[in-house]
Amino acid sequence: MTPLRQLEACGQAIWLDYLKRSLIQDGGLKALIDDDGLKGVTSNPSIFEKAIAGTDEYAEAISAFLAKGDHSVSDIYEHLAIADIQAAAAVLRPVFDRTEGRDGYISLECSPYLADDTQATIVEAMRLHQAIDRPNVMIKVPATPAGIPAIRELTGRGLNINITLLFSLAVYEQVVEAYLSGLEQWRQAGGDLSRIASVASFFLSRIDTEVDKRLDALEDKALADGLRGQAAIASATLAYNRYQALFSSPRWQTLAAAGARTQRLLWASTSTKNPAYKDTLYAEAVIGRDTVDTLPPATLDAFRDHGVVVPDAIERGVDDARALLIALEQHGVSMQAATDALVVDGVRQFTDAFDKLFVALARRRDVHLANPRRS
Repeated sequence: MTPLRQLEACGQAIWLDYLKRSLIQDGGLKALIDDDGLKGVTSNPSIFEKAIAGTDEYAEAISAFLAKGDHSVSDIYEHLAIADIQAAAAVLRPVFDRTEGRDGYISLECSPYLADDTQATIVEAMRLHQAIDRPNVMIKVPATPAGIPAIRELTGRGLNINITLLFSLAVYEQVVEAYLSGLEQWRQAGGDLSRIASVASFFLSRIDTEVDKRLDALEDKALADGLRGQAAIASATLAYNRYQALFSSPRWQTLAAAGARTQRLLWASTSTKNPAYKDTLYAEAVIGRDTVDTLPPATLDAFRDHGVVVPDAIERGVDDARALLIALEQHGVSMQAATDALVVDGVRQFTDAFDKLFVALARRRDVHLANPRRS
């Protein structure tokens, strides 16, 4: 049994943080499902930018679409992205059916340009949900101040939501509250609670990158080195501890009795950004029952090769995690300031990726319009 397969025995689902058309068409995605027990896929604007703008494998599809009419750059992107999402959903459908809707999902993100607009996010999410029209699709909504009420409303309308760009423990509690309130709204409307799935995606390596940068400013370098590279795992440990408490409350028990399922924590940003850290650092530390770990291809390969599996690793060291975060605050490293900055930067990174993608698509569109037969 490979380390990846061992994670399944530990109650953790592995999803792939990567998508491109050739992975689906060449059978690579199905092979990961069959061989490694992969149970889902996540995408984001950066992933689509690298796949569509960074390769030529979409050139024929773009030309074929433009041959049917003069479409906008946004139309081209959605045509490509929705086709990929639908194709991935079809490959993942057996997983969805086998797990009775617990796994087998593919995620598509709302436009990052809307991250600070609640109503526009709701409209966008509903439109994408209807356009894709697959039961095993999650719409990704960021955990921004504007995103939280959108999460509540969309859950209340029966959509599967993947909450993204989550860094803060305080914001995580708001996300759970939005989910529970949305479930209650859906139940009041006569909806089937057992049909709703959701994950709260906690971004890990980005936390350490930001906190480590702030530790670099400390005069006591020995102290800084002693605190470095620990904030992300400490945050994940405490988030899982809160998950266990929040999803055992009387309020939750009422919803569970009506068929509701927990909103699982999903560990995202699991590749190590600092080369000094072990390449499977985060994947090994966040093993826990009823969680999802989404891994980019390189981290997936590394864990398959030499990952160390310790069941329920995420439940260990809760007191140490609290002490670590207190120590950071005592030495002038504010986790709230760090996580607030990470949300802003996360939205910026996704909008930058969209900008690059749309510029690349605009160039291909211009080439086609100038000489449609050659494009």
